[in-house]
Amino acid sequence: MNEFVETLLELTWHEPKSSYDVVIIGGGGHGLATAYYLATQHGITNVAVLEADYIGSGNSGRNTTIIRANYGIPESIRFYQHSLDLYSTLEQETGCWIMHATKGLLWLAHTESAMRNERARAMLNTACGAETVLVDPTEIKALVPQLDLSGGGRYPVLGASYHIPASTARHDRVVWAYAQGAMQRGVHVLQNTPVTGLIRDGDRVVGVRTATGDISAGVVMSAVGGNVSQIAAHAGVRLPVRTHPLQAFVTNGYAQGFGPIISDTELLCYISQTARGQMLIGHEYDRETSYSLQSSFQFLQANAIKMSYLLPFVRDLKILRQWTGRCDVSADFSPIMGFTDVDGFVITTGWGTWGFKAIPAGGEAMAELIATGRTPELIEPFALSRFAADHAMADQGSTGTR
Repeated sequence: MNEFVETLLELTWHEPKSSYDVVIIGGGGHGLATAYYLATQHGITNVAVLEADYIGSGNSGRNTTIIRANYGIPESIRFYQHSLDLYSTLEQETGCWIMHATKGLLWLAHTESAMRNERARAMLNTACGAETVLVDPTEIKALVPQLDLSGGGRYPVLGASYHIPASTARHDRVVWAYAQGAMQRGVHVLQNTPVTGLIRDGDRVVGVRTATGDISAGVVMSAVGGNVSQIAAHAGVRLPVRTHPLQAFVTNGYAQGFGPIISDTELLCYISQTARGQMLIGHEYDRETSYSLQSSFQFLQANAIKMSYLLPFVRDLKILRQWTGRCDVSADFSPIMGFTDVDGFVITTGWGTWGFKAIPAGGEAMAELIATGRTPELIEPFALSRFAADHAMADQGSTGTR
């Protein structure tokens, strides 16, 4: 056993009961965090988290572990800054080592128009409390000596915004930390329990149907990633969400000490170094909508060559593994959290490529909403009702490469 393998001895598994105060569909980060905060902050422990496979097997286990708050609208910046702050103390709070590491994030610009965008991002972030500064090529080279500022002669680097507190954490350890914390306080986490439908009493959702039997609930929350439209349809809720594949890959190890995470607003790709020393490379979600988890050679080819222009050492590395997740992308690229028009059914969805970084703040806010029956101010702008009211929260910065 080494530092990348951990056995948690306090995961207590339970047989399902026939009734709970709250049933959460989806045993990923958002579902487990909501259960954790229901228990720790509100004393609500008669809660079941239902996972179709094993906990963290969905998008929580298929993300690229980046935590940041350098978004493009004030509402998103405030929300993600709170999540970033919660991540920074999560190890101390839960007693679990999630391998949290502050690295900083450079968003490179190759054209004057991109520089204007990054300058605006830095100013807006600063005004809203997220520490982001504009840096020139000399400063970038000092942060990342491996970077070719000429971009291989094709993509010269003119500057970047530098989001100083950006960080990473191990995705599986975040899931385990929230699972253990919730289960220690009496929450039931039920693996291999796919939800096949919702139980209605008139206009109200009063429970879920599973492959092993019905479970009644005072409140049902959907924290599903990838298949949220299908779950919502059982409640008669139509969501402005489309599902896209999102791919990433890792290489073999490179000498430890690679600096900040690098994201490129024009090449639409990003790179960071894992705790093992592997280089993790990804890009924005695939253009075509699909539920497929199939990876493609085209993705590998396009992103490998773009990164090799910026970081020549990448050419000497070998690709070890690639994977695909499913991104539920809302019509305005921002998440959807809160009540629906159906009594007893609440949702947290539309996370697209940015769900991992939102786990603490999203879970905390949804727990408060369920416990109090009121929408917390932090997530009010992200209500589903905003679409009917024509109050879109348009922020393509949410895609991670724009």
